[in-house]
Amino acid sequence: MQRRTLGRSTLEVAPLAFGGNVFGWSADEARSFALLDAFVDAGFNLIDTADMYSSWVPGNRGGESETIIGKWLKRSGKREQVVIATKVGKWVEQPGLSPVNIQQAVEGSLRRLQVDCIDLYQAHEDDASVPLAETLGAFGRLIEQGKVRVIGASNYSADRFAEALAVSREHGLPRYETLQPEYHLANRAGYEAELEPLVRREQIGVISYYSLASGFLSGKYRSEADLAKSAARGSAVRKYLNPRGMRILAALDAVAAAHGATPAQVALAWLMARPGISAPIASATSVAQLHELIGAAQLMLAADEVAALDRASAY
Repeated sequence: MQRRTLGRSTLEVAPLAFGGNVFGWSADEARSFALLDAFVDAGFNLIDTADMYSSWVPGNRGGESETIIGKWLKRSGKREQVVIATKVGKWVEQPGLSPVNIQQAVEGSLRRLQVDCIDLYQAHEDDASVPLAETLGAFGRLIEQGKVRVIGASNYSADRFAEALAVSREHGLPRYETLQPEYHLANRAGYEAELEPLVRREQIGVISYYSLASGFLSGKYRSEADLAKSAARGSAVRKYLNPRGMRILAALDAVAAAHGATPAQVALAWLMARPGISAPIASATSVAQLHELIGAAQLMLAADEVAALDRASAY
């Protein structure tokens, strides 16, 4: 499987990332271990999590996902086979991107992950209250200390991300080599109009999230009645139940039928084929579901199929 370089860094990843938000939420420890083993054994290596995962679950406080990944790393002995990406800044217990918080938060993540160094450490969201030079300087010190290899950002506007890159250049600080935006067939406009030209020009690796639009692009939700299939996802999917959403599903169905594939595989393959996308993030809660998703990496879409999906998802 051909790997892709994250930005201008030395990190190389297979073209699909595992979203660790499910660990400690919809996948318990045993299931999480099985999923991670299956993912890595299939040749994939990028595991994305955050210090706040999965704080939204009743009884959780945050840190559960990192803790499970850390236990798996220790048990499996597969540390050298994976790229571990985590995030700082959005957890209510350690919010923001001040240098003090970044230094404290990384120690917690390292401890939970049971690693000496985090491969990709990402600002989970912008923090306009802290000068970018201070935030980037703090990340730079972590790199100097050997606690972080590469830095990235998530949920930044194009203007702020461009400003961060400029600050890195002006002050000789490490730059964000990756960006993690929401991007998928059902949500294209913002990324393609503002972020895509910037990341391609600056050679930034893009790790897109909500790659299947909360499950909508899997084709499981085609009517209001279908929303009852998942209390957690129903409200997030409802906004796609419109004529444009139905056009997208019809196009996915047509391409999937031509390849003997599933709509989810086609939706991921479309992302993987998009210039600038390094690895879309997808989550699974069963090994069978995971095998379906990773099958997308073997699916090569023809130019006319990509064009059909582009037309169907146009605004």
